[in-house]
Amino acid sequence: MTPPAYLRKASASAPKATGRRSVINLGAEHENLDQKAYQILKAMIMDRQLLPGEKIPQEKLAEDLGISRTPLINALKFLEKEKLVQSIPRRGFFMRTFTKKEMISIFELREVLEGLAARKAAQKITDSQIVQLQKFFKPFVGDKDIVDIRNYAREDRRFHNFLLDIGAKEFLKSILETYNIISYSYQVVAPEGLVRHPRETIHEHQAMIEAIARRDAEMAETLMRRHFQRSKAVLEGSLNTDE
Repeated sequence: MTPPAYLRKASASAPKATGRRSVINLGAEHENLDQKAYQILKAMIMDRQLLPGEKIPQEKLAEDLGISRTPLINALKFLEKEKLVQSIPRRGFFMRTFTKKEMISIFELREVLEGLAARKAAQKITDSQIVQLQKFFKPFVGDKDIVDIRNYAREDRRFHNFLLDIGAKEFLKSILETYNIISYSYQVVAPEGLVRHPRETIHEHQAMIEAIARRDAEMAETLMRRHFQRSKAVLEGSLNTDE
């Protein structure tokens, strides 16, 4: 039996299990089962393998992970505190749903906080990190009509997370990681969690990369905030259309 994608990704460096079942057994491999289960669930959410409103299949997940339901439930409780899942009495855990107004509020917060992170990243970035930064979106540069939305969305997530790794302190990074997951993974109307088509954002990303590579902190923050302002305007427009 081939392990699910989220298990293959999370356990790429772990030894393969033997026997008829090839799924990774967290109970045998790791001591901190709560944290490992939490990380795998988070990865599943980011990859949109668990969608808004869906019931989370606890028994199947526990079986696939090779653990009891206790660490899995503990992991789900962590996610509930982060507002990513919700428990319904006598029914189990479900993926959260967010209204468009809630999503707009999240984009307002991301505008301010990621603008700050971009400023800090421009101030702190090293020469070797600049080399890494300039590789982002390379496969899409010059493409007149980007059709590989899934891979572009993944690159978008990697880019924003890369800047958080450089420019955000632990507390700010923790907050933004949750907001980013919600932005990418909880939108049922936007393809792959992207509010705007890549043809609109590729040039914005390139401009941000150039500003940060020049260590122009003020411009980096301005461009990042403008990036989110434009996406927020699209969400606000769709809200007005619905009303």
